[in-house]
This record gives sequence, structure tokens and C-alpha cells, in this order.
Amino acid sequence: MARGKKLFTTATPACAVCHTLKDAGAEGTIGPVLDELQPDAPRVARALRDGIGSMPSFKATMSDADIEALALYVSKASRGK
Repeated sequence: MARGKKLFTTATPACAVCHTLKDAGAEGTIGPVLDELQPDAPRVARALRDGIGSMPSFKATMSDADIEALALYVSKASRGK
């Protein structure tokens, strides 16, 4: 969880720039509010690898382990777990 939270705020571009996620203190206004969307980890990982809408793909800049850590963090944090 700690690794995923750090990646949420430090990836390039940082997820926190576009997305709102209460646990991360993020208040982005471009992408969906993750606390409302509550995506599961596979959905987040797919979006990170492939990009979606205006969100870029991170597969060239993040390792599979980092993508999985970030996906797990977003999934758990958005559900308040």
C-alpha cells in the first residue's frame, strides 16, 4: 500500500494531478473521482498499461510490479479499506 500511495503522487505524470482520491489527499479535476468510481485492481492495472481516454499508458515508464502496486492501492484506498 505504501509503494502504491507513493507512486500515485510521484509517477510522471502523477495520478494525483488528474484524479481525486481522499486517501492520497489528491483533488484532481480532470479524471474520474476514484472514491466514487471504486475501480477494482485489474481495471486500474489495465488503464495504467493501456491508457484510457485522455489518460496516457504507463507501461513504458512503470514496471509491472509498480503497476500492480499502484492498482492495488487505488482499489483498496477508493473503497476505504
